[in-house]
Amino acid sequence: MIVFIRKLRKQLVTENKFSKYLLYALGEIVLVVIGILVALYINNLNDVRRERERELTYLENIKADLRLNIAEMDKFLEVRTNNIQSAKQILEHFDGKPIDDYTAFNQLGGGIYNWQKYYMSNNTFQELVNSGNLASISNARIKNQLLDIEALYKKMKSEEDHYRFDTEQLIYSPLYEMMDLNPMVQNLEFSASNGQAGNDAVLTEQYFADYLKNIKLKNGFVMTVLELNTMNDQMRQLKAQSEALIVSIDDEMRSAD
Repeated sequence: MIVFIRKLRKQLVTENKFSKYLLYALGEIVLVVIGILVALYINNLNDVRRERERELTYLENIKADLRLNIAEMDKFLEVRTNNIQSAKQILEHFDGKPIDDYTAFNQLGGGIYNWQKYYMSNNTFQELVNSGNLASISNARIKNQLLDIEALYKKMKSEEDHYRFDTEQLIYSPLYEMMDLNPMVQNLEFSASNGQAGNDAVLTEQYFADYLKNIKLKNGFVMTVLELNTMNDQMRQLKAQSEALIVSIDDEMRSAD
């Protein structure tokens, strides 16, 4: 083919048909340019397809993170709601309600003494941010929902830190100062393990006498009710936002089919 083109070009020049040669040369240039543009277009389409596939993979991973978070939030909401009820019952005894069963009274505080922080699974979001690939999420609504969830999570973590401080100051500190905690801890372990750990320590009215007179400790349980309610409200909002984001991701992935 190249040999033929060279022969044709030589023939046109030899026959002094310059105008025809010029038209031929221009046509050849146009064909080359068109070929380059087509190649660039196809390459661009491939880049767009690969970028879209990567975006959909990110969205699928984000949805998996959200499902894990929702399941974990349900567990935390249940535990913290139970702790709120326990703290309210303890406060009733601070206000004079008689205690019929000191072992049962001791168990009311178990979950409050041994509380846990919530940690959200946001590995995919952090990867997007740290790698500078957050812009690869083309759907502005999804991107904004991700940022809203992250902002609320940070707000909730700040509230957890506040609660942790209050618990240390108003509950742990007075307990450490006024009581021998061993009978309480042994009794809690015995109950929690169905008798496999700790021992069935006998707890008496005398043992809890100073406990029920300590205003600092009482205030600790007051703050427990207040702050766990606040954190539960935040967590319910976080759960609702997570569920809404899953719907948005599903809509986006259906549009890609």
